[in-house]
Amino acid sequence: MGARTQVIEADKQNIVPCKEYIVCEKKGFCPIDDDMTRQIYPLLRRAEIIVAATPVFFYNTTAQLKALIDRSQTLWARKYKLQLTDPGRNVRRGFMLAVGATKGKNLFEGLHLTAKYFFDAVGAKYTGSLTYRKIEHKGDMEKHPTVMADVKQAAEDLLKPLLNRKVILFAGQRDSCRSQMACAFAQFLAGDKIEALSGGQAPADKIDPQMVDVMQERKIDMAFRIPQSIEKAVSGIKPDIVVTMDQAAGPAPCSEAEIEKWTLPKPAGGNLDSFRRVRDEIEVKVKAIIGQL
Repeated sequence: MGARTQVIEADKQNIVPCKEYIVCEKKGFCPIDDDMTRQIYPLLRRAEIIVAATPVFFYNTTAQLKALIDRSQTLWARKYKLQLTDPGRNVRRGFMLAVGATKGKNLFEGLHLTAKYFFDAVGAKYTGSLTYRKIEHKGDMEKHPTVMADVKQAAEDLLKPLLNRKVILFAGQRDSCRSQMACAFAQFLAGDKIEALSGGQAPADKIDPQMVDVMQERKIDMAFRIPQSIEKAVSGIKPDIVVTMDQAAGPAPCSEAEIEKWTLPKPAGGNLDSFRRVRDEIEVKVKAIIGQL
């Protein structure tokens, strides 16, 4: 149906179990340096649909997936301890897939509770599940009479609300500041109407920390966002609108799209007031685009 999908196999990742250092609850970041920090937190933030899949071990997920879930405490802390709002949480949905070998009526109860709080922590609405009992041997799922129809229907239900949105690319030089703010405001204010993307002609290694600070003043959480190239941002996608951040941005990407050129100053490093002025101007411009849709 056109969704870009990425699979994380938890047992093949370097995921250190939560050590309860409490740093995340005070500072919003986990001090453990592993694949959660480098890869999985950014993917969870970028995703609009998160599907967790697991066999049942002792009425819950596997230990490998549970380690990933436990480490999502960092995202929980940013929401509930630091009172920050992930711009994508208004749209993001969560879904659970699970199989179990026995037929007991309580087989999936623990799993559903874990899924409920996991999806809340990562900013996703828990919208449903497919769970199957008496699945123990190779070929059992293949023989199941309804599984293919079940999965197809579930995928359609998850994706349909997202399919007819306008796709807007916010294109900058380095995708570390202005384009990121514009993308976040579009997600936060109208994620149900806009699929917002951002990219840069020469992407930076990381987002601008001062941009993060001024967005945090608005309680908008920019953590774990990673600059990317314009080509990567629109891979497999045709934007309806491309917004460039300044007149000197060079040739506009995606020539088939409607082009809107903004004239925005570059915030001065070390001057938070200049970042605030640009932030506020971007918010006004994004609201104007939303009003035109």
